[in-house]
Amino acid sequence: MTSVLFVVSAAAGWTLKDGTVHPTGFWAEELVVPHQVFTTAGWQVDIATPGGKTPTVDSISLGMMAGSKDRREKIERRLERLAPWLQAPLTLADVDESRYDLVFYPGGHAPMEDLAYDPVSGALIARRLLEDRPLALLCHAPAAVFAAKREDGTIVPAGRRMTAFSDLEERLNLFSWKARWTVEAQLRHGGVRYEKARFPLQSHVVVDGALYTGQNPQSSAALAERLVADLGRAALPPTPSLT
Repeated sequence: MTSVLFVVSAAAGWTLKDGTVHPTGFWAEELVVPHQVFTTAGWQVDIATPGGKTPTVDSISLGMMAGSKDRREKIERRLERLAPWLQAPLTLADVDESRYDLVFYPGGHAPMEDLAYDPVSGALIARRLLEDRPLALLCHAPAAVFAAKREDGTIVPAGRRMTAFSDLEERLNLFSWKARWTVEAQLRHGGVRYEKARFPLQSHVVVDGALYTGQNPQSSAALAERLVADLGRAALPPTPSLT
């Protein structure tokens, strides 16, 4: 059975350049949709966080940004079903990532607060990339690669093709002008060959060897489906509805 480790941020706030802390967490769709795609394909999914802390869902991701009322309600129902696993996640430092066929990072602004600096997560990412083992990061989660550094201080994915939440998409957030840094700009600064969709909020997936990235929440299903198609041992089932 294909196994997946979800590495979820434990941050509940995002510190801005003026010192204020914006409430945040993981983006609901980016966890719920891939989780459902993987489990529908018959994969085993475990969830881990830094320190084994219960992750926080970004309340904005359950509001109008999540789409129609019907879709929001379906996402909330899925979160309720996942509550036992989210309330008692594995402790990332105690997990042997080599046991998993895939390590998957959902986004939200939260990874910019903790995973971008977390040495345990950084070492995990470095190992997966250097061994060319499947690793996927979605939306803001590519910020976690900034903790995966070589001895000379460069990030391990330098020179690789990646996508992530774009600066243009970031500017659609009313509080984005307070950001200390943005994922796209930092990836480019770190030597990553950044790519994005032609238009903002359009699904876009980039695959570079065993490194998979999705640009935004709209890429959640496409990224997960690509992973199942590439790593799965059976034919890809129809995309499940959020029920």
